[in-house]
Amino acid sequence: MSEGGIPSDLPKGWARARLGDIITRIEAGKSYKCEPRPASAGEWGIIKVSAMTWGEFDAAENKAVPDGVPFNPEYEIRAGDILLSRANTAAYVGASVIVRKSPARLLLSDKSLRIVPARGISRDWLAHLLSSPYIRSQISRRATGTKDSMRNISQSAIAEIECMVPPLGEQRRIVSALEEQLSRVDVAEKILYDSAHRIERYLQSSLRRMTLSYRSVRLGDVLADGLTNGRSVPTRTGGFPVLRLTALSGPYANLAQRKEGDWEATDAEPFLVKPGDFLISRGNGSVSLVGRGSLVSEVEDPVAYPDTMIRARLKREDIYPEYLRIIWSSMHVRQQIERQARTTAGIHKVNQKILGAVEFPLPDLLTQKEICARWSEIEEKGDLLSRTVVASKHRSTSLQRSLLSDAFTGRLVPQDPSDESADAVLARIRVERQAEGTPKGQRRRGSPAMREPKGPQAPDTPPPPVRTALTASITQTTFDQEIPS
Repeated sequence: MSEGGIPSDLPKGWARARLGDIITRIEAGKSYKCEPRPASAGEWGIIKVSAMTWGEFDAAENKAVPDGVPFNPEYEIRAGDILLSRANTAAYVGASVIVRKSPARLLLSDKSLRIVPARGISRDWLAHLLSSPYIRSQISRRATGTKDSMRNISQSAIAEIECMVPPLGEQRRIVSALEEQLSRVDVAEKILYDSAHRIERYLQSSLRRMTLSYRSVRLGDVLADGLTNGRSVPTRTGGFPVLRLTALSGPYANLAQRKEGDWEATDAEPFLVKPGDFLISRGNGSVSLVGRGSLVSEVEDPVAYPDTMIRARLKREDIYPEYLRIIWSSMHVRQQIERQARTTAGIHKVNQKILGAVEFPLPDLLTQKEICARWSEIEEKGDLLSRTVVASKHRSTSLQRSLLSDAFTGRLVPQDPSDESADAVLARIRVERQAEGTPKGQRRRGSPAMREPKGPQAPDTPPPPVRTALTASITQTTFDQEIPS
């Protein structure tokens, strides 16, 4: 094996190359001071990295370019473009997409790259190649940056990535086979997505039926010690333990998710968690996660909570802690939190005032315990179904990786001796590049005027076909009939 897990033995007609050998150029966008909102109809926008993150191009992920700001119309995105994220998190740096539909008035950003294939290289094949496991692994190794939250990949690093190139005819057969197989995976994933939503609707409708008729109270009305913010604590080896925000990833607080803080036990004592405490997330990058709460069930050894959490201690004569855990996950509570959450620098936040005003139905203690017992059975059934969906999603992801690995190592479709060899294709690319005087992988230099474009430009080539979903071999998973459809 060589770099990226590429087999040492090449399939017949294939050639070993670098990405810079099979592309005409890499084009980088520019940075503009933009409005913090998407472009409206008729406005120009510049794409965000999130437009390239999730496997399909999302034209809605953009920021509006203010009127009067000069820019180069050559950076306009066109149908058929292959785009790659130059800067992103460790998991998504180098994420690539192909633009299937022509977006209106969208520009490359300085964190996005346009990859232009050379003649004799299939655009669709190259787009799939950039998503393959062995290319992704090389991008991960070549990306720079000390923080997982932001990594960068340079144009020169991209150009030096190793790959295996099949003949053009085989490239087209690979694309055809991949499109057919991956479209079936797409159908299966949509079924899994729909199933997950059906499970959630089932749980929410069950909880609503059990609690709808009872009087409403505010969280602030059932607190013994009010709501208390934690304390900001830097990390220090050997210091007193403090929870990480990841401790609130489930219905019950995971007290093993902790770090050693730069404080002593006496400083931490006011912030120690106790059984029955309800810990709530103060802020998150996703509005669907801000204000999520987890119940502390058992405490084996002392640990404190940080400033990223708010603690609620309850009046035990009014509310059963397990009931608060359950009702806090209801859609009624979530809607109040998400409606009131404030946004600062892309982080959604809640405070004591917002949380204290959250309303929810509250029966008497005996009824609360009865509801908790009934909910336990419903929740167990929902968890079982959810685990089945998650396992199926993992299998789907594994199948995608396997298909892409086979496709780009010569195992997906048979070789055809009549195909022009990849060596001949690469030789022709080198000759054409020398004739044009363009170094491999670099953008041809020019000095277009910075001007307001008159309108969208036509793509260089027709857009590739949109993947068609094949449903013949998919059988939909069925669930208990009591789950609403």
